[in-house]
Amino acid sequence: MLPRFDYGDPVRVIRPIRNDGTYPGAPVGALLVRRGSVGHVRQVGAFLQNQIIYAVHFLDSNGRLVGCRETELIPASALWIPSRFENRDQVIVRQPLALQGTVVVTAGSAGEIIRVFREAPGDVRYHVRFGERTLQVPETALLAGSPHPGLLNEAEGISNDVSCSAP
Repeated sequence: MLPRFDYGDPVRVIRPIRNDGTYPGAPVGALLVRRGSVGHVRQVGAFLQNQIIYAVHFLDSNGRLVGCRETELIPASALWIPSRFENRDQVIVRQPLALQGTVVVTAGSAGEIIRVFREAPGDVRYHVRFGERTLQVPETALLAGSPHPGLLNEAEGISNDVSCSAP
């Protein structure tokens, strides 16, 4: 078992890193490092003799030093398509969402991101849960946060329906 990265190598984390209870001072489940963040390897070790663990220093995440599995990292120089939202983020739809021409989610409705798809630059899509319904929605149709009166007025000002698909 040889490590893929060495001390000082710049690496990018490919999924959000949340506290599993081993990071002091943060609640369990708290987001420690956003997907796509770049850090530098500070130490290489092993866990249970079958997993390589890297201590990675993320300057853009409050200087956190976080343990990452090798499968969670890629070289910082590798192609990366950024996204505005991550799993569990709360979002608002900017315009009505339609399936086969029928509006199924109205503008201003709140949802939660449950999966991110990065297929090509400018083509980031998400599985978003709206109550009992989950839809695949383009990034351009979403705003961050929970609904409030000013946001609903902004969302209602956009009249074009967006076609989406059920996962």
